[in-house]
Amino acid sequence: MFHWFDSLADRILTGGDLTTEEAHRILEVDDALLFPLVAAAGRIRRHFHGTQVKVNYLVNLLSGKCPEDCFYCSQRLGSMAEILRYPWLSNEEALAAAEAGIAAGARRVCLVASGRGPSNRDVARVGEIVSTLKQDHPGVEVCACLGILSAGQAETLADRGTDAYNHNLNTAESHYANICTTHDYEQRRETVQHAREHGMSACSGLIAGMGETPGQLVEVAFALRAVGADSVPVNFLMPFDGTPLAGHEELTPMQCLRILAMVRFVHPAADVRVAGGREQHLRSLQPLSLEICNSLFLGDYLTSEGQPGGQDLAMIADLGFTIWGAGPRGEAGHLPATTPRARGAGTPVAANA
Repeated sequence: MFHWFDSLADRILTGGDLTTEEAHRILEVDDALLFPLVAAAGRIRRHFHGTQVKVNYLVNLLSGKCPEDCFYCSQRLGSMAEILRYPWLSNEEALAAAEAGIAAGARRVCLVASGRGPSNRDVARVGEIVSTLKQDHPGVEVCACLGILSAGQAETLADRGTDAYNHNLNTAESHYANICTTHDYEQRRETVQHAREHGMSACSGLIAGMGETPGQLVEVAFALRAVGADSVPVNFLMPFDGTPLAGHEELTPMQCLRILAMVRFVHPAADVRVAGGREQHLRSLQPLSLEICNSLFLGDYLTSEGQPGGQDLAMIADLGFTIWGAGPRGEAGHLPATTPRARGAGTPVAANA
């Protein structure tokens, strides 16, 4: 049976764009039509990305100790969340963590540090890590996520070989004051643009489930398109105990799939990544997310555990997908049960960054 969203997919595949009104309709699709909607979004995904999945791996360089008050974040100012907090990893520790992810099949390493923004010394430190990774693994992409950048820092990171810079818009501008007071939406938008203007691709996404309206989900999806994001992580709120959004549960697996489908229609050619909170909110429908998304994080997040990396790799293989950048048969290793990604092997590493 042909549905109205199939005609939208046809238009997207011939170079057209989605309207905000159509994006609203996608979020309102009846449960009975959800699987046909996923199939329509999957046509777009397969047109631009085939059956490949880009596997990303997070390395948490600095955990906790953040002066910002983002209400969703376990590392926020005043957070009582029970997480590991530690200073900067040594370059050797960071490289060992990255190597573990690459050995397991990751073809994009995300170097993340908490805080408002890095010092020039921090940028130089990350630049050294990037340079070594690119020398040893020229086929692996490296993304940095260090907060709000100051003058000259984007250029330094790009010069050292950093492929992308992540700074999520997180939510709609109209909702931003409800989730953070120590910086504003415009500072985030400017950082994404600054990174793009200085040679790095823009990795920027959202967190769903923070009390926003459906209209605000559409608003942030189109804002990400306007800012030129070509890698769009879609997180689902992990309501950490000890944060203002603790106990804030409002998403169902089907709502999550509708959100992912809407983002794919708005960003047809982008790397749309199913990110933090997928295990908690999508639950048994996780495999369907890869019909829409062509990217995921392998294993754990910044301050919370994901499902074991081996299960992620098995899910990709069971769907008949292959890992982007892997060998001719899509070979990948297995993520060790514990990896040296932080002080004390096995530290859980949240995409709510």
